[in-house]
Amino acid sequence: MIMASTTSAQLMPPPFEDGLAVYSSGDGTPGSATYDGAANAALVTGDQDFGSCLEMQKTQAVQKLRYMGETPLLPGCYLKISARVKAVSGNLPNVRVAGWAGGSGGAHVTGLTEVATATTLDTYGKVVTVEAIVGSGARTGVELAWGIETLYGHFGLDLTGPDGGLVRIDDLIVEDVTQSFLREMMDIVDVRDYGARGDGTTDDSAAFEAADLAAAGRTVLVSDGVFRLESSVTFDSRVRFQGTLSMPDSAVLSLTRNFDLPAYIDAFGSEQLAFRKAFQALLNFSDHESLDLGGRRIDVDGPIDMQAAVNDKTSWAIRRVIRNGQLNAVAGSGWTPDQVVAQASYATSANTTLSNVSNVAGIAVGSLVEGAGVGREVYVRDRNVAAGTLTLSQPLHAAAGTQSYTFTRFKYMLDFTGFEYLAKFSIEDVEFQLDGKASGIALARDGVTFHLRDCFITKPADRGITSIGRGCQGMLIDQCNMISSEQALRVQDRRTVAMNTNANDVKVRDSRIVKFKHFAVMNGGSHLFVGNHWFQGDDESGGTRTAGLVLTQPNCSTVITGNYIDNNAIEWTNEHDSAPEHSAEFSFGALTLTGNNFYSLNSGSWFRWLIIKPHGGGHYIHGLTIRGNTFKAINGNLDRPEMVDESIATLDRSRFRNIVVEANTFNGIDQIIGNPTIQYHEQNTASDAWTVDFSGYLPFDGSARTVQSVVRHNSFRDAGGGRVFPGWDVNTQQGANGDQVRVNWSQPVTGKVWVTARCDNPN
Repeated sequence: MIMASTTSAQLMPPPFEDGLAVYSSGDGTPGSATYDGAANAALVTGDQDFGSCLEMQKTQAVQKLRYMGETPLLPGCYLKISARVKAVSGNLPNVRVAGWAGGSGGAHVTGLTEVATATTLDTYGKVVTVEAIVGSGARTGVELAWGIETLYGHFGLDLTGPDGGLVRIDDLIVEDVTQSFLREMMDIVDVRDYGARGDGTTDDSAAFEAADLAAAGRTVLVSDGVFRLESSVTFDSRVRFQGTLSMPDSAVLSLTRNFDLPAYIDAFGSEQLAFRKAFQALLNFSDHESLDLGGRRIDVDGPIDMQAAVNDKTSWAIRRVIRNGQLNAVAGSGWTPDQVVAQASYATSANTTLSNVSNVAGIAVGSLVEGAGVGREVYVRDRNVAAGTLTLSQPLHAAAGTQSYTFTRFKYMLDFTGFEYLAKFSIEDVEFQLDGKASGIALARDGVTFHLRDCFITKPADRGITSIGRGCQGMLIDQCNMISSEQALRVQDRRTVAMNTNANDVKVRDSRIVKFKHFAVMNGGSHLFVGNHWFQGDDESGGTRTAGLVLTQPNCSTVITGNYIDNNAIEWTNEHDSAPEHSAEFSFGALTLTGNNFYSLNSGSWFRWLIIKPHGGGHYIHGLTIRGNTFKAINGNLDRPEMVDESIATLDRSRFRNIVVEANTFNGIDQIIGNPTIQYHEQNTASDAWTVDFSGYLPFDGSARTVQSVVRHNSFRDAGGGRVFPGWDVNTQQGANGDQVRVNWSQPVTGKVWVTARCDNPN
């Protein structure tokens, strides 16, 4: 602001020749002594250098001369105070510009520097100009930085040094030099003009707020320096940073007009700190629903605790988005997983609790739990140090009693586990460049609709996306690419997992997942997998293959359609059940596989694409549809496409219900399957009991429980060759394995028939 053009203030004091009644020998405040009639001051006319001027003799240690008028000093303005002075006789004094700072109500603003650098008069008759600049900000060249509390000043000169000298002083000059301090006329407001110090220690919060208020649509400039802000600051104006900020973790910087990561990087210098402070702002004001990373690559040398970054919240349920950039893991000790081996007790009556945990304080929330009877991807959801207990994300299927467990806390690029609840949070168009150093994302302990869209999770060290509780409820994974750090390893040597879930309604669509040990370990139900490609093979001939998708809820209500399932299995288990034997519950069912491309290359003949592995007895299949899929094996035929893994328990095949396996294509598969399945039988010797063998054709080695039809292919003949029309009935579940059907005729006959049988009760 330039005072001369924006106010009617009269900056110039009157000339001395108009009288000395307005010039004080004190501070210039009302009631202070003046030079009018003073013995040591007189007006002189006709001086060869000054014309009319003031002649003054120094009689005090500090001989003051102050104009008693209140010269206004507005925020953002700078005044130059000057006078021409010469020594006439006597001792040679020092001369300096000085003033008295006045605030609201006429109060003296203390703690300020009110005198400028002194100039020594070293020669009689030599004219010396003394000057100093006063203003609100501590700018270069400003000797009297009086901040924004100062409203006016009483300005003049001081004579210091030896007494007795006689000097002459030309009129005091007060000039507005604000323009000299502006980078662009009227386009910016510098925080220093409003009292900001930028010394790294002084709290400049009030100065920042004053500058923002004064900007009125202009840009606020944070000029060179380190500015300490002890409290939260919100800018309603655009901000440009040349200097940097330091703030406590609890203080929020809200840039409402240029809210993006590049602005925060300019503000804080450090990319990691800038990201944390920008995320903090994202959850602390409502002007923006998304944080744009501006296409920047952020180098990260350790986990980012997202809840600690926000600091004041453990729950959030309003849509927020992080988008458009790359998070790049760089080497650092912060990525090393923490591992603790501790003894604990488990009881099925409290099936998600470990009790009597030794060294419970040393076990971090979010740790993977491993031990006898522990299913895959079980994590520590909560910890109670006082009670010595840990809360688990899933029950344990065979761990009753006391044993040692291993707890491994992986380190994630973005760690949301400090949030009790997080909903409607999205990450879009972001690459997590993990480079085998860091894991990707750890979800909140609870929440709904976490959304990852058009993202790359590239080479995680241990895990891609981890759910330690129910923060995965309704999670959406769309058009993402997850690439393992273990692509060069044999399948059996890999240990990384792309993702896991514990809750329901997860949707994974149009994504590509490359060469992990497992693509996904999924508890919960009502999941949807559509249009994805996940593959896990290697170049080893006759190689081992692992499960890509692991479903750990028996009645999973899951649809898997239109996917490319390459060199890995779908494994269906109940390993997250503390009472895995079947009781009053739904058994394995509600799974639909349609239109998928199942592919195998260089796999061992024993490999299967669909494996059911019960962890307790009495289970069966109730509701399974496998329709319109292609099963294809290259460089090594497979025995069959599916199996029951009976290493722990088997299925009760006598209770199979509502299984549909039809319209599938099989290539390179020795034994095709179907349900219902049709067998052709030709009887050349007259018999009244024809045995039709369905062994191998019925899925999961099921027995021939139901015959849907017996269709005659040609004329039946009796033993003499005569054409006959016998009656018939059937006996199902014949033979040692129950996989044969006997067709009983009313008389011995020969002929050909098509028999359609099922391994289930279709109702």
